[in-house]
Amino acid sequence: MKKLLALTLIVLSFSVFGCTKDTLKKYTIKPKAQETENTENNDAKHNNKTKPRIGFSIASDTFILERWNKDIKIFSSEIASLGGEVLLQLSAGGTEAQITQIEYLLSKDIDALVVIPNDSDMLSGVIQQIIDKQIPVIAYDRPVNGVPIDAYVSFDNKTVGMLMAQTLTSACPRGNYLIINGSKKDSNSYEVKRGIMTVLDPLVERGDIEIKKQIWLDEWSFDEALKKADEVFASSTDFDAITCGNDQIAEAVLQLLAERRLAGKILVSGQDADLSACQHIAEGTQFMTVYKPIKALATRAAKVTMSLINGSPERPDDYFPNKSDKLVPFYCEQPYAVTKENLEATVIKDGFHTAKDVYRNLNK
Repeated sequence: MKKLLALTLIVLSFSVFGCTKDTLKKYTIKPKAQETENTENNDAKHNNKTKPRIGFSIASDTFILERWNKDIKIFSSEIASLGGEVLLQLSAGGTEAQITQIEYLLSKDIDALVVIPNDSDMLSGVIQQIIDKQIPVIAYDRPVNGVPIDAYVSFDNKTVGMLMAQTLTSACPRGNYLIINGSKKDSNSYEVKRGIMTVLDPLVERGDIEIKKQIWLDEWSFDEALKKADEVFASSTDFDAITCGNDQIAEAVLQLLAERRLAGKILVSGQDADLSACQHIAEGTQFMTVYKPIKALATRAAKVTMSLINGSPERPDDYFPNKSDKLVPFYCEQPYAVTKENLEATVIKDGFHTAKDVYRNLNK
């Protein structure tokens, strides 16, 4: 089991604008000696609670992703504007570390828990402890399975997969496809795959498309994606299109294709609209990504969280089966396909990235 690399307690406060339904930067992990001092200082700071306190837990073997920085900042800002505060527990220690995080947050007199699970199926025991204390639990972006949590706030992940496949097949309606799925510990990976196959299955049945290979990752890991895709390419690069679970995986694929002088010749999809992915799209090496408006998601999650604390939960968009004895209220935001043709109308228009950054390598 990997060691817990960091356990950092912070309160974030930023200003953001709300967003309706329709519409990690790399965190420094402090040495252990410094970690204890910081925790003690923050514990003292929060001994006298004057406002609703929301525990936020995120742990992953590879949590350092660009998008999580945006989620955390916007969520914390919105909570602050609604009169609450966030206690963030953030580490790269995987599921075991996350269980420790959540137990720690429970000891800090929290009024709600928001969790991005490292493994959707492995947190039911510790989450049940939170539920038994009648503390609302909100799953953010990824579901927590096996226990009756109070809310699930995420994007329509089946639609994410459908957008990938629809965009690829519109440009490549016939040919050989490679599917590289995300982490098999993340329930969203299966929803994305379901969306992909909803589009591809009829074309496969007609004989227009052949899925030559499909692989799964254990983690959302660039290194794992690089290794497993390299093994595939060692046998064959006879692919016309490649669906990748996210932009980090697509980045690994693009590196391997560039080494073989195939970058831009095989269509590659991803999701999250990472800056590097948008730059690759502008340059013509990545074909598309799926933009998920983080501001809308994080803002809505904050409002749902505070409504649960106040005893007047917002009306959900749907209900989600999470392998428990009840359907979970599902607050769902919509994703959008991004290609070279609509970069400016999506990620740039929304301020998710600047035109200067997206087109940096093209001097546009």
